[in-house]
Amino acid sequence: MTSTNLEQPETGGILSPPYLATTLAAFSVIAIVAFESLAVTTVMPEVAQVLDGQSLYALAFAAPLASGVVGMVLAGMWADRGGPALPLVAALSALSAGLITCGLAPGMEVLVAGRVLQGLGGGAATVVLYVVVGLVYPSRLQPAIFASFAAAWVLPSLFGPYLAALVADFFGWRWVFLGVVALIAVALAAMTPTLRSAPAGNEHADEAPSGRLAWAFVAAAAALGLKLLDAWPWLAAACLVVVLVALSRLLPAGTLRLARGLPAVIATRGLISAGFSCAEAYIVYVLKEKWGVAAATAGLALTGVGLFWAAASQLQARMPHVSHTRALVIGTSGVLGGISLVTVVVATEAPAPLAMAAYVLAGAGMGFGFPRLGVATLQHSTDRDRGANTSALAAADSLGAALALSVTGVVFTQAEGSALDPFVAVYLVAVLCAAGALLGASRTAVPDAVRR
Repeated sequence: MTSTNLEQPETGGILSPPYLATTLAAFSVIAIVAFESLAVTTVMPEVAQVLDGQSLYALAFAAPLASGVVGMVLAGMWADRGGPALPLVAALSALSAGLITCGLAPGMEVLVAGRVLQGLGGGAATVVLYVVVGLVYPSRLQPAIFASFAAAWVLPSLFGPYLAALVADFFGWRWVFLGVVALIAVALAAMTPTLRSAPAGNEHADEAPSGRLAWAFVAAAAALGLKLLDAWPWLAAACLVVVLVALSRLLPAGTLRLARGLPAVIATRGLISAGFSCAEAYIVYVLKEKWGVAAATAGLALTGVGLFWAAASQLQARMPHVSHTRALVIGTSGVLGGISLVTVVVATEAPAPLAMAAYVLAGAGMGFGFPRLGVATLQHSTDRDRGANTSALAAADSLGAALALSVTGVVFTQAEGSALDPFVAVYLVAVLCAAGALLGASRTAVPDAVRR
């Protein structure tokens, strides 16, 4: 069971006075990272055109995803040994430096470099915030705070793209990057009291394997190569093998074979992110290509997912009597059912609203199960390995999504050159990932042999 060095009241919620400042600051940091992701998606076509960098368009998205893995591992190691204060300051500083670099970039190459810094800082900040949750909040409040994190990711989807477009129109695309820096400074200031009272770290924390950070670099580079080389299947396959080898060194032993306990929790996070990321990346595309649905109308599916994800997250937070394993099985079942229905609708070309509704069902499943993955990881952790385990959770999430998107890129390209429907092929990959997540979820309980 996760222990803590901070005095925790026995009553009150995450918005009660002892937790209010930390809750608002943590929510703000997550929301900022989420908003920036959506904002960049909105303005990047204009950025690439202005900077004459269309050839680097994909790399601008792949770079932060890959570099984030390195930030996650480094932050987890640092937080375990030295406490969360300095790692969080460093993470938000790197994120700010990346935003400033992007906002002032004279060319696309410099902007990609800024995106690398963004990924390092954003990935590290997420891990450190998980460590802060383990230190500050008692176990009874952890489902609620993770539900707020889910809402912080979802809510920007309702207004982020529109706001980013508005800023770009009135002030220029550079302020989509530069304007966020001030918000980061405010969030860091709000969390300062919590960071000052946080313990300095555990000098007896588990030492990371000597090559763990190096394997993070290898995994990041190979995942990036897989995305860049998706037009060359054999080279992409070689990158995939390298990523899997790196993951076997980077994640807890037994993760790739869904061993019971923490390894299954980590694997479930990677697989559920992989499956849903595939569905998300292609839903607007397939609605447009199969049924001629306009982008604005197809975007309603994204809004629906945001609303149902947030609602399901709040629902699970109000059901503490439901075990984490059961909640994860329910959530992953929803994801698998939703994606499977999307696949059937795409294959049979049934009415488009059915595909949108099925996708929303998958989003509700994510909202119900996703927050419990963080709580389950903390319950499998102690002061010695909390940072390492949460960094592994975040790394599995990031690399799971990266690998899935890269694999589906290869699958889509190959299917286009054959008689197969490329969209059906892509969604079958998503179904396989979701099925793996359901299997992993059923194995997440603490094994009897290691219960404390």
